[in-house]
Amino acid sequence: MDLSTFSYQKFVNFALQETKLRTGLAPLPSHEKFRLLRSKDNNTVLRTLSFCAPKIRLVRSLTVEGNRAMQVLDFAVFPEPEFDLPIFCANFFTNASLSIVVLDLNPLYDVTIHTDYKEKYYRKLLPLGKKYFELLPWGGNITGESLRFFSPIVIWTRFTSSQFKHDVLYSAFMDYFKAWLALMDEAVKETSACHIHRNREAQHKYLRWRAEKDPGHPILKKLVGENLAKELVWRFLFDGVDSLGAKTFLDYFPEYKCDSGTINQKRSVMGKSYETRPWDLNGEFVGNHSG
Repeated sequence: MDLSTFSYQKFVNFALQETKLRTGLAPLPSHEKFRLLRSKDNNTVLRTLSFCAPKIRLVRSLTVEGNRAMQVLDFAVFPEPEFDLPIFCANFFTNASLSIVVLDLNPLYDVTIHTDYKEKYYRKLLPLGKKYFELLPWGGNITGESLRFFSPIVIWTRFTSSQFKHDVLYSAFMDYFKAWLALMDEAVKETSACHIHRNREAQHKYLRWRAEKDPGHPILKKLVGENLAKELVWRFLFDGVDSLGAKTFLDYFPEYKCDSGTINQKRSVMGKSYETRPWDLNGEFVGNHSG
C-alpha cells in the first residue's frame, strides 16, 4: 500500500465535525506546545488537537505521518467524571505492509465483573460489533490485563494494508464514534458525590494503566526522544493522570510490584492471553485463553 497518499487526518476531521453538531468544543491552550512536532531525523510529523466540551473532559488526537514509512492515529474521548460514559478509543498503526488496530468504547468498569454496566452501554451496541467482526477479525493474543479495559464490541485486528481494508476501518470508526456520541447525548449528569468519585477513580485507573503500559510508547521514544515522549504521554495523551487522583500505578495494580519496590516492566504478569475473541455474539464472556 502506498502510504504517501494515505492519511488518518480524515478520521479526525470526521470526528470533530460530528462532535460539533452535538456540542460546543473549546480548545485547550495547555496543550499548545504539542500542536506540531517533528521527529529527530525530521522525516516524521506529529500533529495534535485537543478540546473540552460540557460532557467531555478531553477529546484529543495524535496523528503521526512518516511519509512512506508509517501512519499512526491515537484518538480518544474522555468524559467528565459526572458521567460514567465509556472512553472512546481508536489506536491505529499502519505501515506499507501491515495495519494494527484497536477500536472500542472502552468501559469505565470491567464488564466481566460489572454486568450492570455492560447491560447499560453495550447490549444495544452488539449488532454494531457483529457488523464488523468478520471484516475485521480478532488479531491474535491479547493479555488478560489489557482485556479488562475492553468491551464486548472491541475491534482488535491486524491486516495486510490495503485501500479496501482501510475503507472498512473508516466505516467502523464513523459508526463507533456516532454510537459514542449518541450515548453522550443520552447521558444524565450524576449528582451523587460518591458516584462521581467512583467514576473519577475508574478513569484515573485507566489513565494510570495506559500511561505506564501503552504499547505505542517505544515508537514515540524513537521519534522524539525519551523526555518529550514521556511528556507527550503524561501531559497530553493521558492528561489527567496527575490531576484526577493521587493513587499510584502500584496502588491500582499491586501485582506489578517488584521486590525492589519498582514497577515490573512486563506487559503481562498474569501469564494469560486470549488468542480468539473472548466474547460471543451475545456479549457473554467465554474466555478461550491460552498460556
